[in-house]
Amino acid sequence: MEDYRLIYPMFAMVVLTFSVVIRLFRARSKFVAEGTVDVSYFKTYQDGNEPEASAKLARHFSNLYEAPVLFYVCCLVGIATGLTGTPFFVLAWVYVLVRVVHTYIHTGKNEIWPRVYAYFSSWIVLLTMWVLLVYRAAN
Repeated sequence: MEDYRLIYPMFAMVVLTFSVVIRLFRARSKFVAEGTVDVSYFKTYQDGNEPEASAKLARHFSNLYEAPVLFYVCCLVGIATGLTGTPFFVLAWVYVLVRVVHTYIHTGKNEIWPRVYAYFSSWIVLLTMWVLLVYRAAN
């Protein structure tokens, strides 16, 4: 029987992404309601400036469609090739955890060095997952 447990860390990343877009929508709605930004700004994202609080969320939301795409592919290839053992599964959850930490830092106080450490830690975990996949394919 196939082992599909990697679907859980992938779902956690989807929930993380969804939570950021909800926060973004709420922030933008608040700023429009307060008159901080005119709603027409969001037609072309020109003729004005987005407040920093929602701009951070927007940038982070975009960021969740960059490197995490490689995570989703890696997990799907892991499922397809049967590489779903404990080390790979744990790495998938570590990746999610580090991305949650990165989200907390980036959309919160946005301190650069903790954010950089979290971001590159997620890349190291992701690279390790890919190395395991390539090793599995070679053997």
